[in-house]
Amino acid sequence: MITRKKVLNDAEAHITGDRDTDYGGAFTNFNDIARIWGIILSKQITREDVALCMIAVKLARLKTSPDHIDSWIDLAGYAAIGGELGSMDSTNKQAMARHLETDREDEE
Repeated sequence: MITRKKVLNDAEAHITGDRDTDYGGAFTNFNDIARIWGIILSKQITREDVALCMIAVKLARLKTSPDHIDSWIDLAGYAAIGGELGSMDSTNKQAMARHLETDREDEE
């Protein structure tokens, strides 16, 4: 059995550790995902939508395999990221978005 504390600790390690280093910060990564999904779906997708959809993916997987601990950990991580993104006020989101655009221009 895994404890709720271990699930939350593992989720924290995933979203602040290697994954954050490998894929960039959550704001940047979820922004990139939202842009790609928006093109595919021909509609505006937000970073919060990405978090909700990733949670839905984990829920669908858990319906079939409720004993798959990694899905519970990932779900907790997506919920934490969604909560962080959802709690940002529009000024912070605009500042982060401007920072992303500046970074992209510097890469080119």
